[in-house]
Amino acid sequence: MSRRHNGLWARLARKIADLRSTESVYDEDGLRSFHNHDFICDPEFQRAYKRGMQAAGKDFHWRWRVHVGLWAAQCAMKLSGDFVECGVGHGFMSSAIVTQLDWDATGRTFYLLDSFAGIDERYVSSEERAAGIMDRNALHIEMGLYSLDEASVRANFSEWKNVKLIAGSIPSTLSEIDAQKIAYLHIDLNNSPPEVAALQFLWERLVPGAFVLLDDYAGLGYNSQKIGVDSFAGPRGVAVLSLPTGQGLIIKPA
Repeated sequence: MSRRHNGLWARLARKIADLRSTESVYDEDGLRSFHNHDFICDPEFQRAYKRGMQAAGKDFHWRWRVHVGLWAAQCAMKLSGDFVECGVGHGFMSSAIVTQLDWDATGRTFYLLDSFAGIDERYVSSEERAAGIMDRNALHIEMGLYSLDEASVRANFSEWKNVKLIAGSIPSTLSEIDAQKIAYLHIDLNNSPPEVAALQFLWERLVPGAFVLLDDYAGLGYNSQKIGVDSFAGPRGVAVLSLPTGQGLIIKPA
């Protein structure tokens, strides 16, 4: 490389260093970025995110992850169909979405499914069991990441119409989803077999262009879920976008 090029690279490096020292840095939820993230200052985002925190009773520091969810939900509003979330937990993501979208005015139904008992050991694969998934499940319950209180989650969503909470383990509860057209599907079950079962059961009901958001697809320690989703998507010629938030995104082909 010539001296001129070396000089250009040196000036560029100094410029980047200056930007890093003067601009805010996004650093939470496993993602550190110097890129623009001014969405966190948007009043509508802040209102939706605050409602998510209210549902959970704490801040899980999921801003960019919720930003992705809100974007997918807003895009899905241009399609016909209802919304489904498999693994609602305390309702952080879905509370933010119904707040952002003014849910009562949409005329749609949001189906929210959760076991309210953590991961159901009956649906854990041998590979996941060997990797210690049930130990992680116990830790997540202890940390309060999972909700064991169905009544409090129902109370959280009671202010909105057309939100249907379905309690019990997936896949046994999937038949309770009445929607024949689905525009938005969020899957956050933290183990592979139920996630793949949800995709298999709901795939034909997803309208062309529907958004499927996979919470842990690229997450550290969740490789079994990526393998499961890839095994579902590959034979269908469907591409999964891996996101730096740890999420995965599918847009159903037309």
